[in-house]
Amino acid sequence: MLAFTLTIQSEAAGQYLRDVKFTNVFVSDMKRAKQVTTFHMHVKPISFLQSFGITEGGRVIEMKNMAKGAGQPLADLFCFQVKVRIMDFLKAMFQGIANEHQDKTHDGETSLRDETDRAPAGLPDDGVLNVPVHALVVGHGAYMSIAMKYFFEDLKCPMPRGLDPSQRYSICPSTGMCRFLITLKCSNPDPALSDVKCVFINRRDRIKA
Repeated sequence: MLAFTLTIQSEAAGQYLRDVKFTNVFVSDMKRAKQVTTFHMHVKPISFLQSFGITEGGRVIEMKNMAKGAGQPLADLFCFQVKVRIMDFLKAMFQGIANEHQDKTHDGETSLRDETDRAPAGLPDDGVLNVPVHALVVGHGAYMSIAMKYFFEDLKCPMPRGLDPSQRYSICPSTGMCRFLITLKCSNPDPALSDVKCVFINRRDRIKA
């Protein structure tokens, strides 16, 4: 029943994004992420997501018990280690995108118009109508919540208009979507993060099944 529900949700998410253009796609090697994604374009793996092995797709309590029995509390994995992996992944992604899309940079930075000064209209292409590069990252909700914490706390990303602050770190539901606008300074060999803004997080109002 869970697999069937996930399939329905995935199809709804695909329909929701059918007219949104992506230049790059990164997908976790985890079973759930691979189940919900099928692309006719080159897909790169996400390095900071780690499979839950035989417990993946099962109950959370089973995963916690196995981790405790192995002497590896989940809290340890879901804090510093995952944060470091996220930082490494973003650095590699920024470098790859900067190298691949050099023709889309202007004055050393990717060019885009800030559309986060007002609440999003609730459309699939909110915030990305004029961006030169649009990357889709498909991962696991529990890991992505750590990524949200990194964006909001470490990178000081401002909250999007109309968002309840308590929702920032909630685990993203199945096929839930988050969108960030990232500006890179590409004048040096290693691209640097110049600015980051959040358009929305955990959106699934248009993809409910």
